Amino acid sequence: MSSFDLVIRGGTVVTAADRYPADIGVRDGCIVALGDSLEPGEEELDASGKLVLPGGIDSHVHLDQPSPETGARSANDFRSGTISAACGGNTTILPFVRQLKGQSLRQAVVDYHERADGRSAIDYAFHLIVADPTAQVLGQELPALFHDGYTSVKVYMTYDSLKLADGEILRVLDVVREHGAMTMVHAENADCITWLTEKLLDRGHTAPKFKAVAHAPPEEREATHRAITLAELAGVPILIVHVASGEAAEQIRWAQRRGLPIYGETCPQYLFLTDEDIDKPGMEGAKCICAPPPGSLENQEALWRTFETGAFQVFSSDHAPFRYDDPKGKLVQGPNPPFNRITNGLPGIEARMPMLFSGAVVTGRMDIHRFVALTSTNAAKLYGLYPRKGTIAIGSDADLAIWDPEREVTMSVDILHDEMDYTPYEGTKITGWPVVTLLRGEVICREFEFVGAQGAGRFLRCEAPNRPASWQQPGAAAPGASQVGI
Repeated sequence: MSSFDLVIRGGTVVTAADRYPADIGVRDGCIVALGDSLEPGEEELDASGKLVLPGGIDSHVHLDQPSPETGARSANDFRSGTISAACGGNTTILPFVRQLKGQSLRQAVVDYHERADGRSAIDYAFHLIVADPTAQVLGQELPALFHDGYTSVKVYMTYDSLKLADGEILRVLDVVREHGAMTMVHAENADCITWLTEKLLDRGHTAPKFKAVAHAPPEEREATHRAITLAELAGVPILIVHVASGEAAEQIRWAQRRGLPIYGETCPQYLFLTDEDIDKPGMEGAKCICAPPPGSLENQEALWRTFETGAFQVFSSDHAPFRYDDPKGKLVQGPNPPFNRITNGLPGIEARMPMLFSGAVVTGRMDIHRFVALTSTNAAKLYGLYPRKGTIAIGSDADLAIWDPEREVTMSVDILHDEMDYTPYEGTKITGWPVVTLLRGEVICREFEFVGAQGAGRFLRCEAPNRPASWQQPGAAAPGASQVGI
């Protein structure tokens, strides 16, 4: 009998730090050997001429979740969404549990497990959206949930149904600090957005393109700086999610230069779309509406330059899929709604990694090690899943994506698996694609076809991320840049 259930032979292993030719031996779903000419396995997989990367970790996705603004229905449940993720080279996702005002946070967790358990095709953990930080939530439910492996929370500075006041955010951060968890922040100034939106609508400016005007970069910049200030006062690391403007990215870099453990995340829509994609005839621009929305071409270039400074640690999809030609989708408020009544959200769970590989690695904007860090390794570290996930090492889960770096693909809704009726990247020429995806040593996607088992994904209990000792007390100054092992 062979020592290995599977041997992946002849590929080039790539991690966030290393690149080398090696066979990979898998037993009981874990990597147990890396070396030359391993003995035959019960099964063999030829990866000659291919790159073998850690499976992608998309750490910002919304599945089976209605729009908080319009009540539109998501195009994806956990079955279709995770199949799409797998076909894009992902093996782990971190979607959100959304607490409703007046709802127990623990009950919200139960509700989302009912949606995910037995349906997810890949492994998953949950972030907790705290929308109602009552004494019971802060004093009992959050600490108990942290103990149970839900070690990241998200707070919003906008959306009426979700936003918290600064004092409420500080109280959440205080509990997070006490238990060593991680906080994600949606940083936009809600009052400024409301004021600008009212001004625009009063003047008859209702077209989709005015979304970018109402969500101007200074609003994100201000909120980002405020979130950083709150984190510094509370003595906690935070991650600013879906950074859309170069101005907000500059605030993150400013904080990092001061030695504060502030992390940044951006998404495909901000690197590959601009405000011109919102400014299309009729309601076509609605397809690219999200919050924050894509900005100018100059802003896009500023975001690309930010990668060179190290301000971004994570590249996620912020997958929020709502169909265009669907009465419960993007235009749920009618065929010609004003820009503020168009459902926010874009699909991207399957396109995320191929878009970045083609647009950054192939073009030379970043090396492949940075690509692996941004799409897998750093998320595993920030959210307490490393080294079980996010790397190729002895003892890690055999979650792998085998890439053909020369495969040419034209992005189209017809090849994607997210049950959407459009992709904002239609017609984009892609070089490089994950041709095989393995979850714990089992092939789940091969050549654009999902071949895995429905419900094979497992819930992942997250540990707390590492953080500097000097940030254990509120108001403590950080002596040097914290990288949480990144």
